[in-house]
Amino acid sequence: MPLLHRLFSPRQSQLPGAIALLLALTGCQSQHPVESVNNPITINKQGKPTSKNKKASNVSDEVETEARKVDAREQQETTVEITDLWQRIQEGLDLNLNQTNRRIQKELRLYKNNQHYFDLIATRASPYLYFIIQEVENRNMPLELALMPVVESAFDPFAYSHAGASGLWQIMPATGEHFGLKQNWWYDGRRDVVAATHMALDYMQSLYEMFGDWELALAAYNSGPGRVQNAVRKNTKKGKSTRFWYLDLPDETTSYVPKLIALGKIIQKPEKYGINLTHIPNQPFFVSVETGGQLDLAKAAKLAGIPIAELYKLNPGLNRWSTPPEGPHHLALPAKKAEFFKNRLTSLPMDKRVQWRRYNVKPGDSLNKIAKEYRTQVSLIKEINSLESTMIRINQPLLIPVPAKNAEEYSLTLGQRQKARQNRSVSGRQKYAYIVKPGDSFWTISRKYRVGVNELARWNNMAPKDPLRIHQKLAVWVKNANNNDKVVRKVSYKVRPGDSLSRIADKFNIGVGNIKDWNTLDAKYIQPGQQLTLYVDVTRAYD
Repeated sequence: MPLLHRLFSPRQSQLPGAIALLLALTGCQSQHPVESVNNPITINKQGKPTSKNKKASNVSDEVETEARKVDAREQQETTVEITDLWQRIQEGLDLNLNQTNRRIQKELRLYKNNQHYFDLIATRASPYLYFIIQEVENRNMPLELALMPVVESAFDPFAYSHAGASGLWQIMPATGEHFGLKQNWWYDGRRDVVAATHMALDYMQSLYEMFGDWELALAAYNSGPGRVQNAVRKNTKKGKSTRFWYLDLPDETTSYVPKLIALGKIIQKPEKYGINLTHIPNQPFFVSVETGGQLDLAKAAKLAGIPIAELYKLNPGLNRWSTPPEGPHHLALPAKKAEFFKNRLTSLPMDKRVQWRRYNVKPGDSLNKIAKEYRTQVSLIKEINSLESTMIRINQPLLIPVPAKNAEEYSLTLGQRQKARQNRSVSGRQKYAYIVKPGDSFWTISRKYRVGVNELARWNNMAPKDPLRIHQKLAVWVKNANNNDKVVRKVSYKVRPGDSLSRIADKFNIGVGNIKDWNTLDAKYIQPGQQLTLYVDVTRAYD
């Protein structure tokens, strides 16, 4: 985890009531459309984007012809083609980057001279940044907004926060649902780069319409519009400024806008802060190609001539081994491979796009058992076999879609990512495989093994509020009984506003049950100002 930031910023849950207040959204077409690769964007003397097809004044034919020649010569001498995406962002920065205060300075100190972090961002952002910039420009929005995924997820398309936010833009489930993003067993639109970018910018447009200020809109994106509205009303009643910098907001939100402004300052003048921005070509990295129906991703990768891991990184919204049966029926592919893929796909018969297996029902079978065995869904088996219920009989023939390759080949499916996370070792601890039983929750399991709720969820690539399934396998990393390297210290901790037993347990890497035992607590609630006695292994605290 980098020193300056976590790789993703967990989102404060946005209240359904607040979301319902959003104004009706209307798509805003660009007044300055992005030039194609054959007619690249250039910069004139004033440093503004311009087209190479600029017309001269409407005067007499002779004067007009001469004016065109002069204009052409001037433009040839003064325009510079933008070949780098960071330069393109520099030309579209529109927030107040001249302002400075202690919060902005703090973020600048964290970013300054941290070349490794910006190298990581450039590597992760390179497949997605052209598309995001183009979408922001098409809406005439400040290009600082194209940097939001840096703050949200460090441009990790698979980022998942403890609050349940997901994807580059760290979209909460309720927010995604409100804006029409599909979220099901096969697909999560919050991670789909195209769909999520459209949604995030729609959301930002609606927030800007609501507040009339980009800094307030950004704060509302982080903590929810209702919370920002309440803070504005509170300051209005007190006769105080309603600018972002004077509002009483959560700590995460008070640092959110300064982070983005600090990033804007660094992108604007990287050399001033000791940063070298890795070149990212100003050209499309991927294009979206229609598949015309369900398609096995192993076959898709073979048709495109790319590794399957690269296909998943361009299509991180896909949870399973194929595109969803009910859609969306498209794939993002490297721009250089798109035509090659389309030509090969047209020669692949529809019945060969997904592998099918004929199965005869055996004693003890159920649709749920069969679906789990073949890594598919009960509803899909029912639909394909025209079943009206889940009742099946022995020797009944079923047609089942199955992956063309072994599970390990689909290395970035939701299940494989979860398995990789569960197997990531934790220093000083031993892994215990726990099978979820009826009535279990993260809370009950964490108490049983004296671990934090948040860390238990994190070990399993989940959020504490995610539902558990009976028979689901969880990884629990328990402290080694023979760990002689402990350095335990008695700590007196004063409960702060917003604290909970779970939050304190996670902060010091101890169990909730431990805190209750040490302080003879019967109730699960604690009060601000209350003193707690903790016994903390200082070699493991904050792991």
